[in-house]
Amino acid sequence: MPVGLKLIVRAFRDLTPAIRLFRLGAADGSALPAFTAGSHIKVKVRLPDGAADERHYSLINSAAQDGEYQIAVQHETKSRGGSAFMHGLAEGDALDADGPHNDFALAVGARLHVLIAGGIGITPILSMARALRIAGQPFEFYYAARLPELMALRSEVEDVSDRRANFCFDGGDPSRGLPLESIVGVPDPGRHIYVCGPKGMLDAVLTLADKRGWPKSHVHFESFGATEQIGDSTIEVQLKRDGRTLTVTSRQTILDALLAAGIDHPHDCKRGECSTCQVEVLDGVPDNRDYCLFGPEYDEGKLMCVCVSRAKTPRLVLDI
Repeated sequence: MPVGLKLIVRAFRDLTPAIRLFRLGAADGSALPAFTAGSHIKVKVRLPDGAADERHYSLINSAAQDGEYQIAVQHETKSRGGSAFMHGLAEGDALDADGPHNDFALAVGARLHVLIAGGIGITPILSMARALRIAGQPFEFYYAARLPELMALRSEVEDVSDRRANFCFDGGDPSRGLPLESIVGVPDPGRHIYVCGPKGMLDAVLTLADKRGWPKSHVHFESFGATEQIGDSTIEVQLKRDGRTLTVTSRQTILDALLAAGIDHPHDCKRGECSTCQVEVLDGVPDNRDYCLFGPEYDEGKLMCVCVSRAKTPRLVLDI
């Protein structure tokens, strides 16, 4: 079970102009809780408006490197400010966190692991590759970035894969991206796919795997949890049982607005992957952006995850 952590920034270095690697240790010098490849910690951050929030950061290092936690943070200039908080930290600064927790674990018994990363999505994938190499298990490695100078941790990927990793630089053009058709291939009982990267990459892999008939248990993924999209606007959310109507700005999630209003709505991942925050939509049309809800009620717009999904209409009525 994840536990509360008191961490300190031991050191940091820039991997690219926008991505910074942090080495974190226990503030009191004690041993950190053990973790498995694909794990993340929830770091408490302070936003520019003074509000407290949390961000999930994958652990890059392998469990064998148990003296510290290593995370990498991409500075998102158009985000709500969590990454700016992290990039403002100095050596010796303290952090509160929870974890480690793993929703993106390596499959036990797989014959071959296919690792696919895009951009900052390299963080959990690299940890997986390190664990697989230590265990002597076979894996394929595919890693895409816009430009060579923006590819974080490239030398580490080359080392862990014995320089057999497949790199791709698409210049921001998805049509020049990884050859996903051949990478995904056809279902194989001993083959498991792992993908972490931008929404476009994630959607492409999951759609292709579903079309090819891959069992969901063999396709593993983790999203960035990004909720803002170009065109997002302020919406109103009426809470049927509570009686209040909340204004959700373009830089908030519906979950953010609920918590700010003092409504302790159930939630966990904040990435649209666990369904803990699922609610029934009584009126309005949701813009579903999650990766966990399926079925007729979801397809008909009757369910949504309020941590990432928004609205296609100016107003929603939710069963809260």
